[in-house]
Amino acid sequence: MNEPIVIITGAHPVPPDVAATIPDSAIVLAVDSGLDHARAAGLAPSGLIGDFDSVSEAGLAWAEEHSTIARHPTDKDQTDTELALSFAAEMMPSAITVIGGGDRLDHTIAALGALAAPDLTDVPAIDAWWDGQHIDVVHGPGTATLHLVPGSTLSLLALRGPCEKVTITGVRWELAGARLEPVSGLGISNEVLSHDDAGTVTIRLNRGVLFVFDQPAGDAR
Repeated sequence: MNEPIVIITGAHPVPPDVAATIPDSAIVLAVDSGLDHARAAGLAPSGLIGDFDSVSEAGLAWAEEHSTIARHPTDKDQTDTELALSFAAEMMPSAITVIGGGDRLDHTIAALGALAAPDLTDVPAIDAWWDGQHIDVVHGPGTATLHLVPGSTLSLLALRGPCEKVTITGVRWELAGARLEPVSGLGISNEVLSHDDAGTVTIRLNRGVLFVFDQPAGDAR
């Protein structure tokens, strides 16, 4: 298959503007209580994955009638999000998008870190919407060309080991062959330049997994 897959997870509702970005061709999967958020956003997930410790009884009843269910024990070595990403990767999608959010920092770090898993290396495009902020994920060796709003803030973070030979163009402070240590400040708070109407930014790296956070100009989040 080559359809994109969207995974709904997290403790927060899906923002309407984020829901509007989901293509009609996407296969939607839900992680535990993400099912309730997906349904509230007008989505009908075709799969439900997790230990079901937070999905509502009504949501679970709906899933039993309308979705494929992959139930896992509460005592396990992987998070529900990791399990969902592995499930999605096996379907050989054209892209994977994770939509989520929450109030627990440990869950946030684990969920985003899961996007760096080795079994996702062959997925052509990976991104996330987390608490309404957009994140592109680039597995090295790899290249990404992003079309962003000129004046936007852009940050690069290595969350799961160092990133080697990172190059970025189209921003105020370019990098050429830089090494980014995990959660270091070197790539934080850059600015997208206006070389063209789209604000084209090109990112390359030889090794590691790079998280690219973009934030619209004037957004105080």
